[in-house]
Amino acid sequence: MTASTKDGITIRTMAERDYPIVKSFMQEQFFSGEPLSQSTGEQVHLQNEKESDEYHLSMIREGTCLIAIDENQGGRIVGYVLAGSQYPEDLEKHRRDAEQMEQHAWGRICRLLSKMELEANLFERYGTSKLLYSHMTSVGGSMRGKGLGSRLAATLMEVGRAKGYPLMVAYCTSFYSARQKEALGMQCVHSLCYADYKDDQGRVIFTPAAPHTHARIMVIKL
Repeated sequence: MTASTKDGITIRTMAERDYPIVKSFMQEQFFSGEPLSQSTGEQVHLQNEKESDEYHLSMIREGTCLIAIDENQGGRIVGYVLAGSQYPEDLEKHRRDAEQMEQHAWGRICRLLSKMELEANLFERYGTSKLLYSHMTSVGGSMRGKGLGSRLAATLMEVGRAKGYPLMVAYCTSFYSARQKEALGMQCVHSLCYADYKDDQGRVIFTPAAPHTHARIMVIKL
């Protein structure tokens, strides 16, 4: 894609060389604010770190990840979105991988997301054999409330259309991210109430602060 600049903020395709700074930004801005990670008090960014790095780099190589930089501050990163292809066979792979993960926060999050994607079964629902999965979006604290998250999501939709994806999906664990996606025309097709998601002993697994009460699967046809 061609880089797009507005109000001094440039959004462009992420390159592998960007990943070290993106990873640092992810630790500082995403995991500290994502409701499920935040509610556990665990250092989620250190859990399954090697596997996560490999997964993120594989998405970057697809040319479907974006980085936002502030031209007025020497090209400092202020946001990003990691996204990549998904196929029907990925559902079973995600289920197996999640089951085998440790009983730490990231493992519990992955099991929740796998449960939701199996229940939603978007490939069957929409009769498609591939979709663009918006995996992780983060905007720096100084830029929140200024429309950058929406701009990143809208730009990703453009990338998806240009690459021939029929569908874009995002799993929103935050009330605010779901509301933002809805404002861009994405529809909630499946949700899970955190208070109803319990372990074998009947204990609620995630207790994020209000207003984060549900995880939602948001979809838009491209």
